[in-house]
Amino acid sequence: MRPFWLEHALSMDGELTPALQGAQRADVGIVGGGFTGLWTALQLKQQNPALDIAIIESDLCGAGASGRNGGCMLTWTTKFFTLRRLFGEVEAVRLAKASEAAVTHIAEFCRKHGIDAEFRQDGTLYTATTQAQMGMMDPVLKELDKHGINSYHSLSTEEVQWRSGSMRNLAGVFSPMAATVHPGKLVRGLRRVALEMGIRIYERTPMLAFEPGPQVTIQTPSGTLQVGKMVLAINAWMGTLFPQFESTVAVVSSDMIITEKCPELLRMIGLKDGVSVLDSRTFVFYYRTTEDGRLMLGKGGNTFAWRGRILPVFDQRSPYEDQLKQSLHEFFPALSEVPITASWNGPSDRSVTGLPFFGKLDDHPNIFYGFGYSGNGVGPTYMGGQLLSSLVLGLDNEWSRSPLADGPRGTFPPEPIRYLGSLVVRNAIRRKESAEDGNREPWLIDKLLSKFANAAGKADKA
Repeated sequence: MRPFWLEHALSMDGELTPALQGAQRADVGIVGGGFTGLWTALQLKQQNPALDIAIIESDLCGAGASGRNGGCMLTWTTKFFTLRRLFGEVEAVRLAKASEAAVTHIAEFCRKHGIDAEFRQDGTLYTATTQAQMGMMDPVLKELDKHGINSYHSLSTEEVQWRSGSMRNLAGVFSPMAATVHPGKLVRGLRRVALEMGIRIYERTPMLAFEPGPQVTIQTPSGTLQVGKMVLAINAWMGTLFPQFESTVAVVSSDMIITEKCPELLRMIGLKDGVSVLDSRTFVFYYRTTEDGRLMLGKGGNTFAWRGRILPVFDQRSPYEDQLKQSLHEFFPALSEVPITASWNGPSDRSVTGLPFFGKLDDHPNIFYGFGYSGNGVGPTYMGGQLLSSLVLGLDNEWSRSPLADGPRGTFPPEPIRYLGSLVVRNAIRRKESAEDGNREPWLIDKLLSKFANAAGKADKA
């Protein structure tokens, strides 16, 4: 099953590039045809048009996270404390500014190349839906103020409820430095531009293995690709293919539903533009409208993958569809009779820090990687392209010198502790949030333990 965005984009442009056949060569080979791989290829080509670049993609460009996210283009300003703790104040300020600049760069790229990605820079609202969430953003906003990089301002309760379309939102802060896009149209648009620039793309071409060396040989089902430099841009799939990264990310789903078109109803409740809305939960609710008058609502932190494996459920309708529908109706009672067009989910590569990391694979001087976007990759993958292209070209700049290029920071516990721990933590968080919402629907630990035992047994048999 294709996620809604990609299926919609393919209905307008379903052209396939041929799979790789025979022995091929390129200066740079990129494994993965999503946002990270495409932005890296495009920025390499912009900086050095003479480069021969080839992308291999196991399915279709955008079939991974790039075609199944919520389309909320957010920044790293709300992560300022984490940025400062990890990288120091100067780099934290630089990265916060760069994350906002990425929104502008993507908008300019789409305009220049005629990509109709339904880009709408109508900002974002971070809201509080319970008293316990009130004021949670205040400390980071005060710190952003000190450095002159605070693009947020508080709204009155009435303004928040009108802009967000929901009476459940009790307070909130708004920033204009955010956008929403149709992710399927964006990724397929980047693919088109890459082909126009002379970048070769081989879809339906998985990497089976590779041989490192001065020339890296990538083996595929029907041929080989020999390259001087290789970039691994496969995100949540890294832990499955490279055991050394298994403990550096936790693969967890983000689940989404989208309604049928109902533009009049959306305007009636105040949702007139492309603002994205996120509440202040640990497992955040997020929603936004589309240009054609639908409403998409999603929630992270649902399905946790044993040992970071990509599960079959990630390519199916969301198993949490009923819960998402209930939440949508709680947020928007006026939409209770609007049918749901589709539901889907996908793997998110959650790093220990909540930030992506980049580096050289096993210290090979010509093999690079980047992943760990932790559910916020639509905008930051542009930054990933800036960093990876700098590494590939051997540049000495603020990106190649960034601590982001020093590899992963921290690891998760080994299995089965990680899997069981994730369920226990999720249970505790949901009970806390349920209590804050005034509900009494505790999840029983024995059910979680039973689920853990079943999953562990299935994984051992796999």
